[in-house]
Amino acid sequence: MRKPIIAGNWKMHKTVREAIELVNGLKRNFFDEMEIDIVVCPPYTALSEVGEIIQDSQIRLGAQDMHWEERGAFTGEISPLMLKDLGVEYVIIGHSERRQFFGETNETVNKKVKSALKHKLIPIVCVGETLVERERGDTFSVVREHIENALVGVVIEKPRDLVVAYEPVWAIGTGVNATPEQAEEVQGYIRELLMNLFGEEIAEGIRIQYGGSVRPDNIEELINEKNIDGALVGGASLDLNSFTEIIRRVETAIRKH
Repeated sequence: MRKPIIAGNWKMHKTVREAIELVNGLKRNFFDEMEIDIVVCPPYTALSEVGEIIQDSQIRLGAQDMHWEERGAFTGEISPLMLKDLGVEYVIIGHSERRQFFGETNETVNKKVKSALKHKLIPIVCVGETLVERERGDTFSVVREHIENALVGVVIEKPRDLVVAYEPVWAIGTGVNATPEQAEEVQGYIRELLMNLFGEEIAEGIRIQYGGSVRPDNIEELINEKNIDGALVGGASLDLNSFTEIIRRVETAIRKH
């Protein structure tokens, strides 16, 4: 059975003080052994302090993006070596907001994925269609393009080396989430694509998250689907109570199985 993974993407929120307060609360709430993996992805400015707080806990540290080069004249960028130095284990790559606002492409996603794996970082690779693409009936072709181009030439040795996050762009920050059936349909298709790339054994073990207006009141229905192995949580991860409730509801659902 795939171990669920809940990751909080804090985006451009939280000062260092606020980040410390939030992660201290999470650490207090989740000190016992868990049936799921918990990841927090604060802004770069808070990575060091958050990493120090959680280093003796079961909460793992993630970053929201990275450059594919180890060093160089890339003003404003962060390298995989810098992330490793801070104890980062996961890195979000190809989020739709990076594509929409900062020119991320399948090619740059591919470079970042390869670099992350080279440096023993676990990439959380984001894929998903816009509302226009869904209404045109292009969901599967868009997702296939994202997956195949982002992972071309990528070698996965163990299933836990890669996480895929299906984030329909029309559901991110809108309060409208995909139904469990809609998410499962696409995530089952993603698993088929992963089988074509990596073989059945590896693909069956790769975790596929759902992301897009995930809340405490919809997470249980989502997590009960066969190919939904967790969630990439945005706004709800910024509030201690709501993020805690999401994690607890996933834990409860897993124990029922």
